[in-house]
Amino acid sequence: MAKRPGNQETLVFALELLRRIPRTRKITAKKLQEQLQEAGLKKDLRTVQRQLKLLSERFDIECDDEGKPYGYRWKEQSEGFCVPRLNLQDSLLLTLAEQYLRALLPARLMRSMEGFFSQARYELKYHDGQRPEQEWLSKVRIVDTTQPLLPPKIKPGVFEAASNALYENKWLKLNYENAQGWRDEYRVMPLGLAQQGPRLYLVCRFEGFDNERSLALHRIISAEASIMSFERPPEFDLKKYDDDGRFGFGEGERIRLTFRINKPNGFHLLESPLSEDQEVKELDDEYEITATVVDTEQLNWWLRGFGDTLSGVQKNVLRQKDTGE
Repeated sequence: MAKRPGNQETLVFALELLRRIPRTRKITAKKLQEQLQEAGLKKDLRTVQRQLKLLSERFDIECDDEGKPYGYRWKEQSEGFCVPRLNLQDSLLLTLAEQYLRALLPARLMRSMEGFFSQARYELKYHDGQRPEQEWLSKVRIVDTTQPLLPPKIKPGVFEAASNALYENKWLKLNYENAQGWRDEYRVMPLGLAQQGPRLYLVCRFEGFDNERSLALHRIISAEASIMSFERPPEFDLKKYDDDGRFGFGEGERIRLTFRINKPNGFHLLESPLSEDQEVKELDDEYEITATVVDTEQLNWWLRGFGDTLSGVQKNVLRQKDTGE
């Protein structure tokens, strides 16, 4: 015989449902069940439907029963429900997080937070009186430093499977096609997720290997998270992986780079140096720049981009004791 839920569990269930019912659009019982499950509350669909019917009778919740599945939302003149209610500062922070961190948060977490994102958008749009927080979203923007490109299309379900496996330290089975068109199936240990411009990369270890590789998410044909967990390697550090130039197609080799660049094209390097130890010599119509950097293909592309305005490139490989490692 199934154990009946206690009063406290029933109250938490009802409150979590109320917090996720939107004001300006309808949501189905199935969608609410999925959000609750992502938040750790596992209820069958019939239980969610019964609770929604009960809440609709006691709160200003509108149930659209003209078609199936039914849709639920707060009535137009209702103030809704929030425990606690988001203030404008909270709403602004959540809205910015939704816009700029969507690709770096696990899909499961994003789904479970949808009710809060919806409430934050509502608070910013319909709050009485004009406040600075309401205008802020139109005052800030992240701007590309290179030619803007549209993000490559990621196959349905791939981001969800990869991000959830990364979040829960689960093995990931995937079908991957590289840039040369070679396709194969792999079992990988997901260790990190990085956004580089419009692209997303999964850092992982292939089964049977102890080194890391970066896989472009848009080249993954299909992905499936396993139920099997793995022990995350304590020696792996995503920041160091990035510092070693691995996302720039390098192998962590540090060099002392020297080059000359004309003053109009090189002036920005006086404001935004290549490294903490950068040295600048001012010549007649050029700067001579010397800095310690990681040698990568990305660095080579960057140098080539200056064309004839840059000359005299020298790369001196640093020994380990020179880098302080």
